[in-house]
Amino acid sequence: MSSESHPLADGVRLRPASLDDAGSFAGTLTRNRAYMRRWEPVRPEAFYTPEGQVQRLTALLADRDAGRAMPWVLADDEDRVVGAMTLTSIERGPFRNARLGYWVDAGRAGRGLATAAVARVCEVARDGLGLHRIEAGTVVDNEASQRVLAKCGFELYGTAPRYLHIDGAWQDHRMFQRILHDGPPQR
Repeated sequence: MSSESHPLADGVRLRPASLDDAGSFAGTLTRNRAYMRRWEPVRPEAFYTPEGQVQRLTALLADRDAGRAMPWVLADDEDRVVGAMTLTSIERGPFRNARLGYWVDAGRAGRGLATAAVARVCEVARDGLGLHRIEAGTVVDNEASQRVLAKCGFELYGTAPRYLHIDGAWQDHRMFQRILHDGPPQR
């Protein structure tokens, strides 16, 4: 189920990421660099190149193949990347947990696209990956992302001081979780 494409809204679909997306990622991330700066780590210049994205995607796809991650892209009608959703740190056994990270192109922000994508990722995490819980953190002042998580059933469970090095400084984060089901582990 995690390998399927899922229509969302405005001609955008959620589909698994591939190495073929490297050039599109580089262009979209470069175009959104200033917009996303407040919520992202400081990146080396190579990150914004197709070669840098090949390197990043190669590692992420290796983690996917090992069952530790699931990366998706939000792709428009022309199959250009306009956002991403990624489950990382996937754990099995009694925990059945993953961390969610996501972003949407500035030109598509505020239209419900992130909400639709996060909701779909939660369904796939529960039904396709057999997860019990997803966690996500946001910089304290990222109210838009916090609204997305709240709309998708995530609950605030605390604040992590100096959680991640974002925009050149250790930033406090609000921590959210969504319990996907209360049944026993499926696999």
